[in-house]
Amino acid sequence: MTSSLMGHLVFPSENGHKVWEDQSFFKWRKRDAHVTLRCHHSVEESLKYWYERNKVNFLVANNAVWNDDAVNGALDSAAFWVKNLPFVKSLSGYWKFFLAFSPSEVPENFYDGSFPDSEWKTLPVPSNWQMHGFDKPIYTNIVYPFPLNPPFVPADNPTGCYRTYFDIPKEWKGRRILLHFEAVDSAFFVWINGVLVGYSQDSRLPAEFEITDYCHPFGSEKKNILAVQVFRWSDGSYLEDQDHWWLSGLHRDVLLLSKPSVFISDYFFKSDLAKDFSYADIELEVKIDNSRESPKENVLSKFTIEGSLYDTGDWYKSDVYADLATSSATNIKLNSVSRATLGFHGYLLVGRLSMPKLWSAEQPNLYTLVVVLKDESGNVVDCESCLVGIRQVSQAPKQLLVNGHPVIIRGVNRHEHHPRVGKTNIESCMVKDLVLMKQNNINAVRNSHYPQHPRWYELCDLFGMYMIDEANIETHGFDLSDHVKHPTLEPSWAAAMMDRVIGMVERDKNHACIICWSLGNEAGYGPNHSASAGWVRGKDPSRLLHYEGGGSRTVSTDIVCPMYMRVWDMVKIAKDPNETRPLILCEYSHAMGNSSGNIHEYWEAIDSTFGLQGGFIWDWVDQGLLKDFENKGKCWAYGGDFGDVPNDLNFCLNGLIWPDRTPHPALHEVKYVYQPIKVLFSEGTLKITNTHFYETTQGLEFTWTAHGDGCVLGSGILSLPLIEPQNSFDIDWQLGPWYNLWELSFAEEIFVVITAKLMCSTLWVEAGHVVSSTQVQLPAKRKVAPHEIKNNEAIFVSEVIEDKMKLSKENLWEIILNVQTGIIESWKVQGVLVMNKGIIPCFWRAPTDNDKGGEANSYLSLWKGASIDCLQYITESCSVQTKTDHLVKIAVVFLGVPESGNSKCLIKVEVVYTINGSGDVIMNCKVLPSSDLPPLPRVGVEFNLEKSLDKVKWYGRGPFECYPDRKAAAHVAVYEQKVEEMHVPYIVPVECSGRADVRWVAFQNGNGFGIYASIYGSSPPMQMSASYYTKAELERATHNEDLIKGDSIEVHLDHKHMGLGGDDSWSPCVHDKYLVRPVPYAFSIRFSPVTPATSGHDIYKSQLQN
Repeated sequence: MTSSLMGHLVFPSENGHKVWEDQSFFKWRKRDAHVTLRCHHSVEESLKYWYERNKVNFLVANNAVWNDDAVNGALDSAAFWVKNLPFVKSLSGYWKFFLAFSPSEVPENFYDGSFPDSEWKTLPVPSNWQMHGFDKPIYTNIVYPFPLNPPFVPADNPTGCYRTYFDIPKEWKGRRILLHFEAVDSAFFVWINGVLVGYSQDSRLPAEFEITDYCHPFGSEKKNILAVQVFRWSDGSYLEDQDHWWLSGLHRDVLLLSKPSVFISDYFFKSDLAKDFSYADIELEVKIDNSRESPKENVLSKFTIEGSLYDTGDWYKSDVYADLATSSATNIKLNSVSRATLGFHGYLLVGRLSMPKLWSAEQPNLYTLVVVLKDESGNVVDCESCLVGIRQVSQAPKQLLVNGHPVIIRGVNRHEHHPRVGKTNIESCMVKDLVLMKQNNINAVRNSHYPQHPRWYELCDLFGMYMIDEANIETHGFDLSDHVKHPTLEPSWAAAMMDRVIGMVERDKNHACIICWSLGNEAGYGPNHSASAGWVRGKDPSRLLHYEGGGSRTVSTDIVCPMYMRVWDMVKIAKDPNETRPLILCEYSHAMGNSSGNIHEYWEAIDSTFGLQGGFIWDWVDQGLLKDFENKGKCWAYGGDFGDVPNDLNFCLNGLIWPDRTPHPALHEVKYVYQPIKVLFSEGTLKITNTHFYETTQGLEFTWTAHGDGCVLGSGILSLPLIEPQNSFDIDWQLGPWYNLWELSFAEEIFVVITAKLMCSTLWVEAGHVVSSTQVQLPAKRKVAPHEIKNNEAIFVSEVIEDKMKLSKENLWEIILNVQTGIIESWKVQGVLVMNKGIIPCFWRAPTDNDKGGEANSYLSLWKGASIDCLQYITESCSVQTKTDHLVKIAVVFLGVPESGNSKCLIKVEVVYTINGSGDVIMNCKVLPSSDLPPLPRVGVEFNLEKSLDKVKWYGRGPFECYPDRKAAAHVAVYEQKVEEMHVPYIVPVECSGRADVRWVAFQNGNGFGIYASIYGSSPPMQMSASYYTKAELERATHNEDLIKGDSIEVHLDHKHMGLGGDDSWSPCVHDKYLVRPVPYAFSIRFSPVTPATSGHDIYKSQLQN
């Protein structure tokens, strides 16, 4: 009767009140938040369940799917996650679905059993309906996709109507039935057999309702009908303004749980380690639900509660279940002197575990906790279980400690994102994320910016990943308003905000991986945060609290946790004696497109400054969605591609990996700065440091490889003593195994690479995986002399025909130079055309996302304001200075003036070509920019090669893309790639494919003919790129698939190239040392013909002064 009356009050058709526009009404008949329940019927079953569930490793990642197969992959995962749980039933599958344009257009009584739904379409559950052709995805960063008028939302509010049918299994007869939604976006009503049974908000946490009284029992001829009405927008949407796609629906699984009349409804595992970690005192708080018992007498008069910990470490030494129960590590008994605990009115069990195996990201030792409820006869009535870890999170001055150690946070922010199924999760895809993270030395993840799928936490427990768990609260769009207060300042929003924080803590409280709770993200700061912080600290003092809002240093955070703070400001805070908290960047190194410059400078500071403890890169994955475009097929889409208005374009593409989890080149740099084995060469000593806090180097094999001028001189095993955690070993470089090779070599420069590889396979990678790799340059044997080629007395022919000068030697080589423009128009090697346009000065690059950041102050705005983007080169003069039968010297002066007609010279370039009978061309350049120009994108030359010269071999950094401020991971060596392979397919095309510190490069066709270019004289190494796409084409295209290949290969050789930046993407933030100032520059380049009988290395050797 009461339920029916309340249903009339809640449901809008009864009284016109829209509960989804009432911030004080966010749940009805929803059960209290609790840990994930498994509903076991015995201890043995629970142990078998975890035995199977923990069988996960890197091989699972091979099954990850990112295309249309992911739809079935999501359904398979939903079924897998409840496998071997006889009292848990997944309702995943294809449901009947109808999308109404607004709540007022929802079909009348669609939730009734007699409603005809045969004409409705079907929709997989779990899913987001926008990913299946209903409605459209919307991407915004800050602005809300509807008018800011809280708590009201638009009348045009797409509303999804779902219907499905289910039966109650025979084994569930006489038991209670709970309906469990793992997450629904954004608000919903639910009916069972036409009866309204609940309402809930919070798109990222479970909603659970008891439906025992509304189900047709087993044996009934009637099928149970479940109907759900989901609102795209609700007042809850104002608390969910995260920087990601707005997607709606039943995006996580829907479950039926079966429980006895009295059952375990919640439990909280705590461990208190002794100071020497020799034992752990265990506390287990257990809640029992006996709400349907009458009278509700003391549970302990009829039942007993027991708990046990099982050590899973030895489970997989045999393939049978027989020994699982013998792995019991300790029993947890009911404390006869029970005490009240804040927020937990249950029963307290205690125990002690001697010599516990501690959990950390390095050594993720886990136990299986089993909690049992028994009746008076000792029979198991109910049984719950989960994975737990014994570990201690604490604080010391300026330090976050895990098990007493100030661990370094090498983290990333991770959104739940799948390019095909949106916010829906797949087991293999989550494993793929973790495997990639671990393989790239990432040890921490911030759940940005909401609680994620329950399985994600189990996997982080298993694989070893420190975690910040974040409440589903962000109100960033309120920052743009001057007429509405942030909800945190309004008492009417307090309950809704606290409910989200409480729900997160209650669900996830037993996970060892969580070391910090976060109150949300970019939601201002006010009393509602203070209230939430107080509740969390009272509920769970075993973890730290994190919140960036309000300036990252409020009393509601235990960590100074700024975002995008500059290195120098971090160091300043760390050295502030009045700040006793550690500094961990909650977001830094904005990885938008071709970015992540300067990250090594952050880590130079973090590794050397007490009080700095790492940070979380923004972010893990490009949030591109798979879309079938009309003219280009399926490719990654971003804001605006779906006709979504408003949108923030490609600001969702900030990942270290593409949507299909292919790594960006920047991930190499992250792996390098995050690597746990550091190698430093200073004053003749190689210092090898083990920065781990728990792992020794026992499981690593160290090797060395020496290169001289790019050629391998030798390699071998590097025998080292065992290095303990946080210890180092020094090697005098002259006592190293490479020293004899160094003594015998005539190379100009010699490098040694020290590599540490895993000797055994782990959960996340096979044996042989490279954990750390560092290249150091050994001292030069002699003073390096300027590069010079010996005079070649070979005779060649030079003649001027009209405005062309033709220079050639027999049939070996031929150069045609326009004497009016001073530009080479053709270059042939043994009759094969190799260069068809060039060589001209170049100061422009296709803008990166970081170049565009900062509006009027952006580098792009400054460049365009100065007309650097539209320079044309007028030849002021071209004269033959020297002409003999074995040498021609030509001087050219280029004036860089805007195409707009403004005759002002912005950059003057003086070029002298010296052409030898050998076919060598030495190009000496002097660049004289106007001093009032902004920093330049590049200073170099550009030319076009015949498109068949697609084999590129270079001596420089590589093999992957690298730039002046993102090159620490790229070793100097000789590499070879095809032009096609050098292109980096950023979703939005930008400057790309560069290789840093190039000494020489050779471009050849399939027959071995081509052209060579190198540094010359005293010029430093160059930045090099080669692409079928011109600068203009990279700037024009809005998607990688839009790019149109040119008829030639555009090559850039840069004396200077501006850094990429990456501190953020909305302000000009390339560090000073990587800016290209408008000052005079001088450099020289050698060009030489290449034939099948020559090699780049041999040509380079000819210019070295040994």
